[in-house]
Amino acid sequence: MGAETFVEVILAIILPPIGVFLRYGCGIEFWIDLLLTFLGYLPGVVYAIYVLVV
Repeated sequence: MGAETFVEVILAIILPPIGVFLRYGCGIEFWIDLLLTFLGYLPGVVYAIYVLVV
């Protein structure tokens, strides 16, 4: 895990859509994460970390 990924994961824990946005921009991953974050904070965090690490 590089320094960029580490920073993205930290941001994904604090504000999940921001961490995903930094890597994918306004792609489908960002919109899915934004929706999951609105539905519940924890699903947004889990999805963001999954998308960033895998």
